[in-house]
Amino acid sequence: MEAGYRSIDTATIYKNEIDVGLALRESGLPREEIFVTTKIWYTEQGYEETLKAFDISINKLGIEYLDLYLIHHPIPKKYPETWRAMERLYREKKIRAIGVSNFMENHLDSLLQTAEIVPAVNQVEMHPYLQQRSVLLHNIERGIQTESWAPIAKGTALQEKNILDLAKKYEKTPAQVVLRWGLQLGVVLIPKSVHKDRIIENTDIFDFVLTQEEMASFDILESNKRFGAIPDNWDWI
Repeated sequence: MEAGYRSIDTATIYKNEIDVGLALRESGLPREEIFVTTKIWYTEQGYEETLKAFDISINKLGIEYLDLYLIHHPIPKKYPETWRAMERLYREKKIRAIGVSNFMENHLDSLLQTAEIVPAVNQVEMHPYLQQRSVLLHNIERGIQTESWAPIAKGTALQEKNILDLAKKYEKTPAQVVLRWGLQLGVVLIPKSVHKDRIIENTDIFDFVLTQEEMASFDILESNKRFGAIPDNWDWI
C-alpha cells in the first residue's frame, strides 16, 4: 500500500486474512480507498457453509464489508448453492461484488442457468504460455471482467527472446512488458511478489504502449502450460 497499491487479493486458503486486516488498519488509509478481495475454499462451499465462511473471513479481516468475494474453485454440485448464498450477501450489502475463480466456460454456463446475478469477475490462471483466449472472449460476451493470477507465469516467461527484445526497446523489465501485454488485453492483473523493489516495479507499466504487431508476437508463446490444475480435473470431493 505504501507503493500505491489499493487492491488486495487474499483467500481463506492463504491463511493470511488476519495479517491482511492488520495491514489495512496500520496503513491509515480510509477503508473506501482499498479494494479487498477474498475467496471461499472448496471445503466451505454450500449455502449455510458459505454464510458461515463469510462471517469468519470478515471477522479475520476486521472490516464491515468485502469489495469482492469469489468462489475459489468450481466444485461440482456445490457452486450453485454457494452462489445463491453469495447473492444473498450481496443483496444484504455485505459484499459490493461477487465473482468466481478458475471457472472455465462450461462452469460459467452451468452457473448462469440458475444464477440471478452474473459474476462480476472470473479470476483465472492466464499468462503468455496460457492465454485463455476462449475464456477471455466468453467472459467479455457475458459482461464478466477477467482477472489473471500468475500473470508473469511465475517468472518463467521472462527469458523469451521477443519479451527481452521489447524490454530493451522500451527500457523496461521483461516483467513490465508481460504485464503491459495483459493490461492491453483488458485483463486485471494480480502479480505476486515478496520483494519490495519488484512490487514497486510492477506498477510502472503505464508510460508505454505495445503495438498491435508486438501484442501479436506473444501468440507464439501459447503452449497450454499450466502451473495450477486443470479445473475439470479437480477431484477433491
